[in-house]
Amino acid sequence: MIQVRPFDALPSANLGWLKAHHHFPVDGRPDLDHEPVGALYVWNDDEFAPGKGFPMHAHRDVEIISYIRSGTVTHQDTLGNSYTIQSGDLQVMSAGTGIRHSEYNTGTEPLCLFQIWIAPNRFGWAPSYATMNFSKADRSGRLATLASGFSEDLSLNVLPLHADARLLGSRLRANESLTHSPARGRKAYLVPAEGSLMINGTHVGTGSGVAMWGDGPVTIRALSHAEIVMVETI
Repeated sequence: MIQVRPFDALPSANLGWLKAHHHFPVDGRPDLDHEPVGALYVWNDDEFAPGKGFPMHAHRDVEIISYIRSGTVTHQDTLGNSYTIQSGDLQVMSAGTGIRHSEYNTGTEPLCLFQIWIAPNRFGWAPSYATMNFSKADRSGRLATLASGFSEDLSLNVLPLHADARLLGSRLRANESLTHSPARGRKAYLVPAEGSLMINGTHVGTGSGVAMWGDGPVTIRALSHAEIVMVETI
């Protein structure tokens, strides 16, 4: 089963320095059109103005993935980490028992990123932070695992998650296709960061979300050059 969440219909906010579209509710109110998908409950499409960002603030018991689409972000936290990351980089912050951090656009161009929150598979993890650069060539024509908490991915050189979920990415040329068959009982949420797609015959525009559940393969065809980001979860 496929549910498309069109980009133009997503709840949004414009604070001047921050433009955001929310694939899932951020105010805690029920929204049948934008319900969580398994352990995935936040997917924000954010654009930060140069020199702007979030000062130090706290998180607890959540896995936070930042997928940098363009621009530069500087991360600092109470574990002593201080990193500047850019397009092609991925960071995972496991808040665990508690962490404070800040995120600022320290570049001269707008910063565009996906911020993805996933519920942990147990409470009480020690907080941690990790970042990695993934070659876009490695994702060409296939869905590559970028971060995971599934046991079958332990041997892969990917970022760790304390969650029953994985993050995948792909880049497709126009008219190129791939087929994905999630494990039985798992759900998925997919967003084309760039380009438009046909998924099992359903059109999906840039920035739109697609919730998928049920057994059976999913065929993804790019209508134009496309970059795909997907979370698979229980």
